[in-house]
Amino acid sequence: MASSRDERPVGLRERKKARTRAAIQDHALRLFIEQGYAETTVEQIAAAAEVSPSTFFRYFPTKEDTVLYDRLDPVLIEAFVRQPAELSPIAAVRAAIHEVFTGLDAEESELERARQRLVLGVPELRGRLMDQVADGVGLLVDGVARRTGRAPDDLAVRAWSGAVVGVCVAAFLTALVDPDGDPMRDLDAALAQLEAGLPL
Repeated sequence: MASSRDERPVGLRERKKARTRAAIQDHALRLFIEQGYAETTVEQIAAAAEVSPSTFFRYFPTKEDTVLYDRLDPVLIEAFVRQPAELSPIAAVRAAIHEVFTGLDAEESELERARQRLVLGVPELRGRLMDQVADGVGLLVDGVARRTGRAPDDLAVRAWSGAVVGVCVAAFLTALVDPDGDPMRDLDAALAQLEAGLPL
């Protein structure tokens, strides 16, 4: 898969681990698409990725984690931090999202949408969605602190980050229930609404 979905670790060992983790996740998502989440076993995923089951569990504690792990999150945060300083925080988020998602190839985009559909469609995955949201807020808090120079425990930073993540979740929920929906269009529109003060 293209590097746009990688976490871009620095060391050789870290890069190798990231490639293995990405390969396992990609094979898992392909199998879930082809034969269903419940019907796919860890052993099948490991075989497709050409690793042993024990290696699988070194990277993912459970089958659920192959779906819940979002390796785009740290890429998005880095893209957000490096946006031009003159952009408002919301404009920087919108630019970062556009940069990262337009950098995905067709298969990467399909796997990411499949991952999102699974999170919402499989009960045991949906039950862990709040943990994923909390992780996303934490990552964005750190990114905002780096970009603005404010403290990560600043309530304004945390509230703003929570609002952005909440709007993003709402946009993806809207897009995923519509097979013909455009998640990027809905996400950008939702962030624009947030920047305008969420008028109704």
